[in-house]
Parts: sequence; C-alpha cells; structure tokens
Amino acid sequence: MTVQSDSAPVATTDCGALRGTVEDGVAVFRNVPYAAPPIGALRFQRPRPPAAWAGERDASAHGPIAPQPPSRLRGAMGDFSYPQAEDCLTLTIWTPAADGARRPVVMWFHGGAFMTGAGSLPWYSGATMARRGEVVVVGVNYRLGALGFMHLPGVSEPNLGIHDQFAALEWVSRQIGAFGGDPSNITVAGQSAGGFSVLGMLAVPKMRALVRRVIAQSAPFGRMLRSMAAAADNGRKLQELLGIASPGQWSDMPAADIIAAQVKLTMATAQFANAVPPFTPVADGELFGDDMIPAALAGAAERDVMVGHTRDEMAAFLAIDERVKNAAPEAIGGRFRDYFGAAASDAMTEYSQRARGSSPKELLGELTGDALFAGGTFEFAERLDALGRPAHVFRFDWAVPGNAFAACHCSEIPFVFNNFDAWQAPMLAGGDPGAMRTLGVQVQDAWIAFARSGDPSHAGLPRWPRFGGERQTMLFDTPSRVVADPAGRSRWRYWP
Repeated sequence: MTVQSDSAPVATTDCGALRGTVEDGVAVFRNVPYAAPPIGALRFQRPRPPAAWAGERDASAHGPIAPQPPSRLRGAMGDFSYPQAEDCLTLTIWTPAADGARRPVVMWFHGGAFMTGAGSLPWYSGATMARRGEVVVVGVNYRLGALGFMHLPGVSEPNLGIHDQFAALEWVSRQIGAFGGDPSNITVAGQSAGGFSVLGMLAVPKMRALVRRVIAQSAPFGRMLRSMAAAADNGRKLQELLGIASPGQWSDMPAADIIAAQVKLTMATAQFANAVPPFTPVADGELFGDDMIPAALAGAAERDVMVGHTRDEMAAFLAIDERVKNAAPEAIGGRFRDYFGAAASDAMTEYSQRARGSSPKELLGELTGDALFAGGTFEFAERLDALGRPAHVFRFDWAVPGNAFAACHCSEIPFVFNNFDAWQAPMLAGGDPGAMRTLGVQVQDAWIAFARSGDPSHAGLPRWPRFGGERQTMLFDTPSRVVADPAGRSRWRYWP
C-alpha cells in the first residue's frame, strides 16, 4: 500500500516504507536499496536481498556512488565528484506521484565502460521526463571496475555488476507499483556500457520476461565481452599489482587501493585507439555465450526495440588521446590492417570518401566508430528486420559548429533527459540554448512515446517508420528528419 503524506511522499515496499521528497512537482526517492550492501563478506559475491527496516526510511538524500576513478570522458562531458563507497546498490526514482496509478516505467543504466558513472548523477535526473511524460524513471547504481567485473577464480566470479543490474530490474518489477509505476510496462534504456547491459537483458530469458521495451544508445554490441581466460589473466595481474599473496587478503584490501591498482593496469594494458578497459563483462557460459548477439536478437524479436548512435562517436575519445592526435599515418594504417588485412589500402580509400574529414585521425575515428558502435547498430537492425521485427533506429547528428567534440559519444544524453542546467559539458559549449531546448523536447518526447507505446513518433517530429529494408533512420538535428540508409550500408563495401 502506498500513501501520499502532506509533507512528503511515502511508498511502502516489501522491506519497509520510504519517505521521499517533492521537487518541482515530482516525487523523488533517493538511495533506495535494491540489494544488501556488498561489503565485508559480501564483497565479490552476487547481490543479496536488502534487509527490512522498521518505520519510514529517509529517502530524500543520495547515498554514495560506486568506487571509481575519474571519468576518462570528463574532457567532453564535464567532471563530477561525489562520495564513494561499496554500499552503492541503490536506485533513484522519479515519479509524478507515489500513488496507485500504473504509469510506464523507464529504467536507466548509465555508461562509463563499466568503470565510471552512476545512475544517481544529476546528468541523469529523470525529473523532466517524469513530469512531461507522466512516466516513472529509475536510475540504477551498480558495482564498477574490478569490484564489479573482475573474474579471479577463488576470489570473484565474473559479471557481478551485471548481476547487480538484474537484481535492480527484479526489484523494480516487484516494487514499482508502490511508486505509481506499471510493472508490466518496463522500458530498459542505457547508453554505451548501459546499452550493452540492456541488450544483455534481452539475451537472458529470465530478465527478458520482465522487460517490455529496450532502448540501446551507442551500444558496443558485445564487443566488450571477454573470454573467461582473458578475464582471469587480468584478475591475476591486478592481484600482483596489489601484492596479494592469498585470496583471503582481498576482503581487507581498501577499495581505494583496488581502484588505484586498476588504473595502473588500465594504463599498462592500453592499446593504440582501443577504448576497452580491463574489467568488462565476461562470456561466462551462464549469462552470456561467446557471442551474446544471437541471444539478444532472439529476445529482441519478442520486444519493442530502439537502437541508435551518434554521428561522431569517437570524437570524444580521439580529441583527448594524445597518442592518436600525434599518430603517424603508418600507425593508423596498421589499425586498418588489423580489421581489413590485405584490403586495408582499399578500405582506407573508401573511408576517405565517406569520412567527414580527410586526415588520418579522422579516418581512424570513422573506422573505430563503425567498429564499436555504428556497424553493430545497423547490423543488429538488419538482422532484426530479417526476423520480421524491425527496430526503430536513430543517429544523433546535432553538433555545435566548430566544436572539436562534434556529435560525439554521449552527446545525445542531455537531450534525452532534457536537463541542460545539469551540464557544464565542453561537448555542448557554444550551442544555441533555444535550438538545444527545441531538440531536447523532440528527443525526450520520442523516448517517452516509445516507453508508452513502442512507437517513438510524436507530433513534434516527422513520422518515424521502422528501419525495414530501406534502412529508414531518424537523424536528430536541426532540423530532424528521416533518411534512408544514412550510413551507406548499401553503398560502402568495407565495414569492420
């Protein structure tokens, strides 16, 4: 049973009552535990159910975010600094009212390469979406880095952070009715690592059963998945850096020391123009096979799906990577050979025709953007269409003229949440505020419409058809428009 008090909204879950706050007409519940704190003996264990409490638990203030290093994309997105602790398995819930209504639910899984970020960051505030769309928005915090994704036999099984996400989805499916949400209409949305995560939910039947719709933004489509052997090797390397001689020492190792060693390992294992860190999801044979995409496609054929990416994904990485900025042409040619072998020269010629710029760095950006994001987006949509269940597909093209970050990775997020006051992002610097607000309404209303009906079309946009054989794609820009095959899949021969 849920009540709305005169002073603050109160929602009653199976574990007890939560007292939130009302901000700008939206009820907000913060630091909502969906699992027991993974501390002490529960470090490196799968999430356990949260303990019950007596009385009303104060849910008006944020708890800590997961232990993590500084974001590697802070040069593009801006920086953040909040208290960190392993007691981080919490949700933030925004709702028009904690009542008996059954509103669509949008669960947000943040990106950050499974290394940084938090669903409770102001960037991801669901207040505007909840108020404009009469939907319930849920931000998810989960374990990151080695604490969430290390695989080391005898210490940590793989994919603990994924198990955290699944536990959050299960909690929401059971409890969201107390917050005015409809457990039978849950949309899981995520960007980058979060996009990978929501595709993973499609791939696992038990999780797919709880989801009605999926939005995958700039998902790497399985390309961050590691083998068990490779993951265990990284776990052993981290253990050596920490000077740990026996498994029992892991429980007493301060989280800050683990994160510091993780940073050293990340730097030591970094490869030229390769953005994948050492601790990511693992093909464990339980959740994911060696290739998770066939299972995700099977799940997508039973659900409503929207997928997309930004036009200049890699600009966020390449603009701040000194090795790339100063790379010799032969080094960039080497990356083309990695993908295309003997056809590397022909592929570079083709990329010089399709890239927006002609410098070796810009060709590399196009190649790696295709390899990590665009190629997977369109291939997934094509394969889904072949199964008779075409997706809605978008590309985010808006960029500030002259801004080096262009339409980079993460650039669509402020528009999805339509909360520009929360951002001091270099990737938005110089943008026209009026044009940004107009596009923010277009984008957010599309996400709301999709969460409601599975169709992102609305009065403020041109009609948005499904992808289909003509590869119809919504390009978000000024103006937004639908284009057939904007990536040139029917024209270009070489794709990684």
